[in-house]
Amino acid sequence: MIKIAVTGAAGRMGKTLIEALANSSSAELTVAIEHPSSSLIGADAGEVAGIGKSGVAIGADLAAVVADFDVLIDFTVPVATIANAQICGANQKGMVVGTTGFDEQQMAALHAAIAPIAIVMAANYSIGVNLCFKLSRLAAEVMGDTADIEIIEAHHRHKVDAPSGTALKLGQVVADATGRDLDKVAVYGREGQTGARDQKTIGFATIRAGDVVGDHTVLFAEEGERVEITHKASSRMSFASGAVRAAGWLAEQPAGLFDMQDVLGLH
Repeated sequence: MIKIAVTGAAGRMGKTLIEALANSSSAELTVAIEHPSSSLIGADAGEVAGIGKSGVAIGADLAAVVADFDVLIDFTVPVATIANAQICGANQKGMVVGTTGFDEQQMAALHAAIAPIAIVMAANYSIGVNLCFKLSRLAAEVMGDTADIEIIEAHHRHKVDAPSGTALKLGQVVADATGRDLDKVAVYGREGQTGARDQKTIGFATIRAGDVVGDHTVLFAEEGERVEITHKASSRMSFASGAVRAAGWLAEQPAGLFDMQDVLGLH
């Protein structure tokens, strides 16, 4: 049984991860971590997640319990993830990272910290979304030279980064398949007299509203027809189950940086 630590244990994703681990036959929750200022320090992680007693109390110091887990699952914020990566890197503990919104400097710090360990880092752990990455790459290879490509994403009002990490990953998949530099062709919003659309651009549209878990569409529009590849998440459990699956796969891997496409064999 693989021993799993969850950080951000009292957050929306943390509680879903704890539930997913309770349903797993190959992994178990052994460590739950929250911010030191949380009022839930000391509470039972299972009770906080609404699934009953787990026997794991929520703590605040990952370094103090580093002997109690094999893999850390981290869906938090960049600053916290980097600090956790430094602890895991120094102690040869694997990581599954779902945090998004890293800037260039933060990403460099993360890569330096994780160099000695095995880590899965993905914009989205849903199996369906990762299948959409594969399908979008295929569609871009077939239609990318002639179609206008737009990526539309919607999330709940609490999401702090935009576009979503998944939308950016979809954009990168499409850019790579069509031989484009995403930094040069991405358009992140339109307003006013923009002129005719440049076919080589890849557009992004962002929606933040209500409790939308996560919707993503890649649109390939030609004259007379269009292809839409869409994924709609109705529960965070799809992300959590994928992350737990990634943690189990990671436990058998050597040091290196992997993504969910590696886990699922979709490369």
